[in-house]
Amino acid sequence: MSVDTHKETLGFQAEVKQLLHLMIHSLYSNKEIFLRELISNASDACDKLRFEALTDNALYEDDGELKIHVAVDPAARTLTLRDNGIGMSRQEVIDHIGTIAKSGTRAFLEKLSGDQQKDANLIGQFGVGFYSAFIVADRVTLTTRRAGLGAEHGVRWESEGAGEYTLENVEHAARGTEVVLHLREGEDEFLSDWKLRSIITKYSDHIQLPVLLATPKPAEDAGEEGGEAAAPRVVDEQVNKASALWARPRSEVSDDEYKALYKHVAHDFEEPLAWTHNRVEGKYEYTSLLYIPARAPFDLWDRDSRHGVKLYVQRVFIMDDAEHLMPRYLRFVRGVIDSNDLPLNVSRELLQGSKVIDGIRSGSVKKVLGLLEDLAKNEPARYTEFWQSFGRVLKEGPGEDWANREPLARLLRFASTHTDAEEQSVALADYVARMKPGQEKIYYVTADSFAAAKHSPHLEVFRKKGIEVLLLGERVDEWLMSHLTEFEGKPFASVAKGALDLGGVESEAEKAEHKQVEERFEPLVKRVREALGERVKDVRMSSRLTDSPACLVVDEHAMSAHLERLLKEAGQSLPGSKPTLELNPGHPLIDRLDAEADGDRFADLAQLLFEQAVLTEGGSLDDPAAFVRRLNGLLLSLAA
Repeated sequence: MSVDTHKETLGFQAEVKQLLHLMIHSLYSNKEIFLRELISNASDACDKLRFEALTDNALYEDDGELKIHVAVDPAARTLTLRDNGIGMSRQEVIDHIGTIAKSGTRAFLEKLSGDQQKDANLIGQFGVGFYSAFIVADRVTLTTRRAGLGAEHGVRWESEGAGEYTLENVEHAARGTEVVLHLREGEDEFLSDWKLRSIITKYSDHIQLPVLLATPKPAEDAGEEGGEAAAPRVVDEQVNKASALWARPRSEVSDDEYKALYKHVAHDFEEPLAWTHNRVEGKYEYTSLLYIPARAPFDLWDRDSRHGVKLYVQRVFIMDDAEHLMPRYLRFVRGVIDSNDLPLNVSRELLQGSKVIDGIRSGSVKKVLGLLEDLAKNEPARYTEFWQSFGRVLKEGPGEDWANREPLARLLRFASTHTDAEEQSVALADYVARMKPGQEKIYYVTADSFAAAKHSPHLEVFRKKGIEVLLLGERVDEWLMSHLTEFEGKPFASVAKGALDLGGVESEAEKAEHKQVEERFEPLVKRVREALGERVKDVRMSSRLTDSPACLVVDEHAMSAHLERLLKEAGQSLPGSKPTLELNPGHPLIDRLDAEADGDRFADLAQLLFEQAVLTEGGSLDDPAAFVRRLNGLLLSLAA
């Protein structure tokens, strides 16, 4: 019975049209990557079949030897890649080739730098690898059948990359996918066995499936004398090693092989920053090969995206991006974990409650943190490179991973008043080593930006006494400091919370002097407290200010003003909190306020000082018009 071809012509999604134009006209500096991408896609298709067949062995259709074929036809000027993997149904072809429902295409286009070499290599990272075929081909024909659907469900897709494609059903299609590239004029080098062999060896040597190249061999006999020579035989010759690289001893794996595997599993065009390869034996047996990328992936800040570690069981691929193998704060880690203790039919649901997975995860996290600590200790320049890309993500760690809080704290880097530079280069161990005699706490300040933190009035007495303060100007810093309570026995203390306590750094004479100041200005404090009323929790004289007239502080265990603003911006409904206003007894404005006899004028000045302190903290005023009115009145009185 013949199959209804159901042929139709469909248009590409707008972004795909833009991508195809780019492939054809721009990304030509590193053409050979198209073969890497197509072989990688074929490998993924075979891995998916192997996984689905764990629960339905009939999907193999009596053909369980998975492989990838590459062949050329110089006369027809075609290059063909064929796999016997999972294949695609008609709808899957439309979903995955005719359109891209995900954000891969848009993200790819936004990431382009104009550097052809780098832009070409970005292709795999953004999941648009199939389209790289149009770099060398003016027409691409794809024939596919999904495993288990039967021969009548074969589908042929064809396009010249101009804006539309045809789709039709075909009879007698083999399981898997065949891609035929009709090469452009001038692309004859990709019809060469030698060229294809070198590309496959360069990019796909580590692929676990055999990559077979159809190679012509001389005939075994030359025929009868005077007759024509026998036609050469075509032999499928395996080009790649097709071995699980991570299963080999470290001493037998070269750096180039490690880097090649990374580029495959991470779809990254750059070499990794570092890696760790370990075989663990004992209660649980597994092998891990984990990589730290050189730069952040495009979806780093999507916390819901799947993680980058592939799970294998006894060298059989089980799933991509197994989220239970790495915590979210290590979502940038790429690599593979191969376990001998998990069942081959393991599912994501079974992983969630598996003690084996918990043990593997714990051990793998320790290996990654150990790798980073070694990098920080022995190669600080490379660790600085890592921190610039992934520091903000690592700051999520202490709040998510209490068991590894100490090693994570050693890896953190901050800006501080020691250098006043925006670069986050200060380790907590270095801070502790520089602490003043008698200093008992690690001081920090949080703000909306580095500049706001650096110029915070709360730092004035610390600068005067030469006490280092960590400057935290990133949103994640509030989350971090709410979970990072101490380091090497030294508690953290916000300079904007509670009454100032400098411990042994402050002399008894200074404490006595401040007590006298409080007594002297007690009447003024009472007047200001009455003038401000419900706007403040309290008013007191400050020992932390040297230049600014006033500042706001909150109770030691209360939510900081910065965190309160962040939560309100996120739509959180919070009960109103009241700050304490501190006044600088050495500032001329405080003397002027103390001397003011007119009650209304005194109230306006007190309100202005409070509102000025709110603005200095990065806050907003409830009634800006009243602030402007009071300020204008003050300016007019000065002009009179």
